[in-house]
Amino acid sequence: MNRNAADHWGDASLVATRLAGSWSFDRVIEGQATMQGRATFTPLDDASLAYCEQGTLRLPNGTELQAQREYIFRTCAGGFDVFFKEAPPRLFHRIALHGAVELTGDASHLCNLDTYRSTYSFRPDGQFTIRHVVSGPRKDYTMTTVYSRSGSVA
Repeated sequence: MNRNAADHWGDASLVATRLAGSWSFDRVIEGQATMQGRATFTPLDDASLAYCEQGTLRLPNGTELQAQREYIFRTCAGGFDVFFKEAPPRLFHRIALHGAVELTGDASHLCNLDTYRSTYSFRPDGQFTIRHVVSGPRKDYTMTTVYSRSGSVA
């Protein structure tokens, strides 16, 4: 069977709204830590979702820490915007999606002197991956997070 990402995710402009619900995730911060946890995308309105992740961060020395992160995802033509959850929300990056077998999009964000290069990949099997390559004078790491649907779709 020849499946493509559009079979699961729909038009690129619908991807953000199809994220609604609960996801489990596995994260690797190369050479620094791993993290497993749960992320939820909760509708705020017709075009926006609140993203909240919680999980256990494990350092190479065995130390375990509880961690949490929040963003706002907002649908836009051909993809979505990701905002830091601040008052008012501040744009992290805009992701324009393209492709057939796998929908992908990327963006860059300058934070002080460090650059975040982010790639989002939405697979036909329903999983998705977010990869941040961070480089600069203060930060130098690659963080890859793989999400799998858990529970029911909101």
